[in-house]
Amino acid sequence: VQLQASGGGLVHSGGSLRLSCVASGFTLDYYAIGWFRQVPGKEREVVSCITSSGSRIHYTDSVKGRFTISRDGAKNTVYLQMNSLKPEDTAAYYCAADHLVINDRCPDGSLYDHWGQGTLVTVSS
Repeated sequence: VQLQASGGGLVHSGGSLRLSCVASGFTLDYYAIGWFRQVPGKEREVVSCITSSGSRIHYTDSVKGRFTISRDGAKNTVYLQMNSLKPEDTAAYYCAADHLVINDRCPDGSLYDHWGQGTLVTVSS
């Protein structure tokens, strides 16, 4: 059971990146997925989450209107499309998966058992 996050890189402010979270050893179809980010010395922050069905999605306020989470069952992958990137979006981004119910907010990271390694996003001004 493994998650692999990829797609990070260095972009200028206003640019775009698409992060991918690919699962191996299990299907993501039955898992809620969360994207998180962390800057050294700061607490991990939830960025977005999506239910297993894709019917419910949440974003943290700072990325609303700029980031889009989606899932592709055929590719066993969840994406985070990040547009209009800002320097404050610079962080290591992580995906996580678990059998969770998502109601009116994203679950805390402590509730996820499966994590991918981080992919670094750097946005230059």
